[in-house]
Amino acid sequence: MNRDFITGEELGAFELGKLLDRAVELKAGRRDRLGADSLAGRSVALVFEKPSTRTRISFEVGVAELGATPVVLRGDELQLSRGESIGDTARVLSRYVDAIVIRSGSHEAVAELADAAEVPVVNALTPLHHPCQALADLLTLRERHGELSGLRLAYVGDGNNVARSLVIAGELAGVEVVVAAPLGYQLEEGHDAKLTGDPRDAAAGADAIYTDVWVSMGDEAEAERRRADLAPFRIDADLLAAARDDAVVLHCLPAHPGEEISAEVLYGERSAVWDQAENRLHAQKALLEMLIGD
Repeated sequence: MNRDFITGEELGAFELGKLLDRAVELKAGRRDRLGADSLAGRSVALVFEKPSTRTRISFEVGVAELGATPVVLRGDELQLSRGESIGDTARVLSRYVDAIVIRSGSHEAVAELADAAEVPVVNALTPLHHPCQALADLLTLRERHGELSGLRLAYVGDGNNVARSLVIAGELAGVEVVVAAPLGYQLEEGHDAKLTGDPRDAAAGADAIYTDVWVSMGDEAEAERRRADLAPFRIDADLLAAARDDAVVLHCLPAHPGEEISAEVLYGERSAVWDQAENRLHAQKALLEMLIGD
């Protein structure tokens, strides 16, 4: 059967553990070209409807490092922009490539693509979910803290797609995820998430504190209101002091120092943000091997 990765719920705890194990191996063996032939002869369509830095580069490089051919497509380069249906696009791409990776402004469109495609579809970001980011986040926590089970992760700010994916992945990995957000920005209940309106309550005893931008693409019209509402949820040295002494700081980037995170914390010695960005590459390579490797 076709195997997709749309929300992260497609994985079981055992599969997630094996995927992270493989990501660790691929990272350690990258310079020795470990996995260089694992997807030899395969092709992966990389569809980007929105601008992208980490997602595009990590997937394009990762596909190439596994021996496959990346086919990078912008939304306006497809007949989708001229009225061809999502279903027909999926059917055609399925005849050409072995997997489809898509970053889209519509989660419903990605789900529709996956329903019609005959090859695995990977959600590289939608407004509802960012599961590939969550894989990199878990890999980073594992590197910094060893075992994942029993860790406490405080997510502070807007209860968005990143927070939602962290909650799903955290439940599988045994990580307690606490989401602190103001009224109107809170994540829905589910997947054992702990919800609070107090950022210090979330940060208390945390092994990691995580945030995301306050104004994402599409939120520009509400920028000033969002900044005002979310200002008490900034990660700074004072909030970090509420966490464990060995807690790390995470951010999925791009960051706006002085808004959701202080420059002191973002570039400080407890920041794992740059490892986190690199780990997109290794986690996604392991994911592609799992989905379309022999």
